[in-house]
This record gives sequence, structure tokens and C-alpha cells, in this order.
Amino acid sequence: MTPLLDVRDLQIELITGHGVVRAVDGVSFTVGRGETVTLIGESGSGKSTTAMGVLRLLPEGLAVLSGSVRIGGRDVVADPGAARAVRGRTVSLIPQDPMTALSPVHTIGRQLGDALRLRHPELSRAQAREKGIELLGQVRISRPETRWTSYPHQFSGGMLQRILIAIALAGDPELLVADEPTSALDATVQASVLDLLMELQERTGIGMLMITHDLGVARLVSDRIHVMKDGRFVESGPAERIVGEPAEPYTRALLAAVPRLGAWDEDEPAAEGAVTGGAVTGGAATEGAAT
Repeated sequence: MTPLLDVRDLQIELITGHGVVRAVDGVSFTVGRGETVTLIGESGSGKSTTAMGVLRLLPEGLAVLSGSVRIGGRDVVADPGAARAVRGRTVSLIPQDPMTALSPVHTIGRQLGDALRLRHPELSRAQAREKGIELLGQVRISRPETRWTSYPHQFSGGMLQRILIAIALAGDPELLVADEPTSALDATVQASVLDLLMELQERTGIGMLMITHDLGVARLVSDRIHVMKDGRFVESGPAERIVGEPAEPYTRALLAAVPRLGAWDEDEPAAEGAVTGGAVTGGAATEGAAT
């Protein structure tokens, strides 16, 4: 079966004031229907640059791409026009920060309605509102018919993230690119958003490319994981193997950086790295690894 996303030897060079930087150095991966593939690494590893390159959302003239990126069979590196044709249709982006991704001066209904009518220009405003309310219900916004005229500041961070997911789904995409979709949320809300994404995937068969620095997120949602460092994949494989039996020192360092609860004993000093009174007391993070 042809993958939804097929990336071959992707290289991305960024033109900066200090010269040319190779941010992504020859990565290859695929995402199939109904599966989640995760790129994980510390800040600056190149994972978000890879995602933005796949979508051709890097600044024109400041980023040079080579290799092949096929979305729905169309190579968006060879043909930039193909990227404009598939974005918002075959593939949609869930941005990282809902507070900056949504316009503060337009209602949720206006923004979701515009996304729907961009993909379905035949819809009237009333039809777009009806379909938009249905989408808000699908992403678990309570009483969606009463929230259509609300503004972003009237929602919590978790609800705004759900609205971004609804906007991404407005184009009936086959592939979602989720760029750190839970990094701005607390742990409880993170879990509910990830549960929503997995439920949508199970129901629709949509493919997902997940970008995260959080191994807990990757472990929960991924079929395959690619561990990225300095623009390259240092380790790739099924999620269970990468998390359970990492082969590379860098992957083990990332795993060691995940805080773990230690034994609770009020009479004994907390062991290094244990959690006491809700705070991490020791150096659970490994130098050079993501936290």
C-alpha cells in the first residue's frame, strides 16, 4: 500500500546571518494510513524543521530543500505548487501553541467556518456553521452550539487545542502533522488531548506525524519512533523497542531524563532524582538530553 507520506533523503539548509546551517541531514521515513510515526529529540535537533519542511512552510528564500517528500503521491519538494494543493486537504497541521495560532480578534466560529469554506466553497454560512458545530462536538467541546460566537480568550488552553484539532479536521485530511500539540498543556489536559487524537485516528484511519520532545507522549501514541539528533536519525524502530530496549546512548539519555517517582519516606533523605513534596529534588536529567 502506498504510504500517505513518503520522505526520502530529505535535507534542509537554512540561510542565516552566520552562514548556511544544515538543519536536517538526509532523513527518510514513511507514515501509513492509521498509524502514528513520532520524531523525538531535544530542542534544536531538527524535528520541527523536518515537519515544516514536509509541509513547505519554511520561509521562501531562507530554506533550501532537497530529496523527496511525497504526500498522497505528489512530490512537494520537486513541485512547490503541489504543497499548496495538498495543504488543508490531504494533510493538515496542528500547531504547537493555540494562543498564537488562533486570531484573538475573530470568533471561533469565524475561524473554523473559514477553514471549512476554504475546503468546501460550496457551503453556505449556515451550512458551514452546522458542520462546524458538529466538528466541535467531535473534539469534545461541550455545548458547541453556544460557543460558536465565543473568542479564544474565553477558552482554556486544552479547549483551544481541541479547536485547533477541529480546524485541522475541517479539510477532511488523510494525514495530520502534530507539532508538539501538548507541550503547552498540563499533564491531565495532555492526556485528554492525546486520547482524543487516538480516538479520531481509530474512527477515521487518519495517519499522524507527531513531533515531540516528550518520551511519555511518544510511548503512548506511537507505532514507530525516530530519535533525532543534530538533524539526523540516530535510532529508529517500533515504539516498544525504542522505549524498552534502546540501542543508542543518546536514546538512553533521553529516557533517563524522564522524571520518575521515588519511594516516599518522610524520615529518610530523598534519593537523588526522587520526587519529594511534588518537586524533583535531584538530577534526573542527563547532561545534553532533553527535559
